[in-house]
Amino acid sequence: MARSPVIAAILLALTLSSALGARGDAPPSLVPAPPGSTVQNQAVYLKGDGNYALWRAVASKELLGSANGTKFYQWYLSIYALRRGAFRLRYQTPKNGGPLTRVTQANGAKIWFPVQDARIVGAGQFMRPGVQQLVVQSHEMAADCGSATVTIFASSPGGSVAPAVSVGNPCELTATIEHGDNGDVVHLNGPYYAANAAMCCPTKPHATAVLSHFGGKWTVTPNYFKLYVGHVPP
Repeated sequence: MARSPVIAAILLALTLSSALGARGDAPPSLVPAPPGSTVQNQAVYLKGDGNYALWRAVASKELLGSANGTKFYQWYLSIYALRRGAFRLRYQTPKNGGPLTRVTQANGAKIWFPVQDARIVGAGQFMRPGVQQLVVQSHEMAADCGSATVTIFASSPGGSVAPAVSVGNPCELTATIEHGDNGDVVHLNGPYYAANAAMCCPTKPHATAVLSHFGGKWTVTPNYFKLYVGHVPP
């Protein structure tokens, strides 16, 4: 089965975790700790079942201020690799790039832009069997309905991690993972805008498409949403 290496790695991690718990040892720490308060903490096997296979992705948010009952946050995605007994930071957005940007306060007002949110969708084997990638969706808004991004992170040379592909769309874009025996895919949902469509009036209000990797190439089918290979929308 294509999944057996990752399943074996998960079982090994659970066994080690149980052994640590039996001895009363604390689980590996996150170094440095993610900013703000943690919203999600996701295990992901970015290197398959080899040494240092287990990584962790953390979505967190930091309160910047509030006005008229509205709270404004800076969101972060922090991705850690297990090294020397601790999870050590390898990628953090916005510091190391997208999909999240830096939130700033408007001049003379208690308002911060862009308004953000983010969610770790999960992990899947999109590029080759036995190795996982991480799926994250995010949204930012400064005017109108803003823009949404679905980003897949993969391991990169030198023991790091980077965006492998992103899909961008005005207003809204959500993702779900479908696991299959022949590889995983991401189902995308959002409004479709033709080239001449106004933001108020999508060409297709509820469009669905599939993001997949086959033969070394990423595709979105049908081509409703914009694809960015190797980086995130500018």
